[in-house]
Amino acid sequence: MSLAAFPGSVHVRAPGKINVYLGVGGRHDDGYHALATVFQAVSLFEDVIATESDDFSLSVSGVEDAASVPTDDRNLAMRAAKMLATATGHAAGVHLELRKSVPVAGGMGGGSADAAAALVACDALWGTGLSPQHLHELAARLGADVPFALHGGTAVGTGRGDQLNPALARGRFDWVLVTSDAGLSTPEIYARLDEDRAETGALADDPPLSLDVPIPVLQALRAGDPHALAAAMFNDLEGPARRERPVLDDIIAEGIAAGALNGIVSGSGPTIAFLCENQASARDVAAELQEAGRTAMHVHGPVHGARIISA
Repeated sequence: MSLAAFPGSVHVRAPGKINVYLGVGGRHDDGYHALATVFQAVSLFEDVIATESDDFSLSVSGVEDAASVPTDDRNLAMRAAKMLATATGHAAGVHLELRKSVPVAGGMGGGSADAAAALVACDALWGTGLSPQHLHELAARLGADVPFALHGGTAVGTGRGDQLNPALARGRFDWVLVTSDAGLSTPEIYARLDEDRAETGALADDPPLSLDVPIPVLQALRAGDPHALAAAMFNDLEGPARRERPVLDDIIAEGIAAGALNGIVSGSGPTIAFLCENQASARDVAAELQEAGRTAMHVHGPVHGARIISA
């Protein structure tokens, strides 16, 4: 039996993410790489408002480069809405209004957050009443980061990154994000990693198709110890991203000089995530980077996943 649909419109908020750890293995037959990652949802959110409509349409506002976001079927949120309609037999459409705060093509999963929010919003708007597991299954078909945006918190992702298990993370972690004017293409950064490995022979003969997150990463999260986590952070995509965008080297050096414990490329970049000792330190690091002309903001994690704000 379906739930009663919310009348008119539904507003859902979903978080961006940081990959505290990202190990990349070999490429499966479906083209996706084997991953072992730790996601942490942070307090930078995407807002999606779903409104009843006879057909499917989408508008985007918010961040400076919002105009570059596609509004057709290339958009994950649009694909999420249509996938849900097909899966549930819903005959009408929806208008999705995306209000973006997460950098576009910044390695923080903004598009995935939009898709997760669209699934939750349309499910509520249409009264289709899918179970969390069914929503997760649909999310996984859209990309590795979408299921995590549904759940939020801190989680270990394996397989393509979509096989999620909650990670025990004690307390709060304070981050400073430095964003860039121009994004990086995730497929291109993965391709560059493959090229680099082929040239050096690394993983070329027997790339692992199953990976695990190192124990020190999980221990640091469990202890709520930013110093230990800063020492354990790692991203296989950081090298290719930094070679593609050499200025990232300078940004990381500036953040550490300003007092951050460590800095890491978030996902495929180019956003840099600096882990700080506490809130006061993060505010100081953000202020110093801003004075140096960088676009820096203080966020914290973990935070909740996609949630209905109003209906």
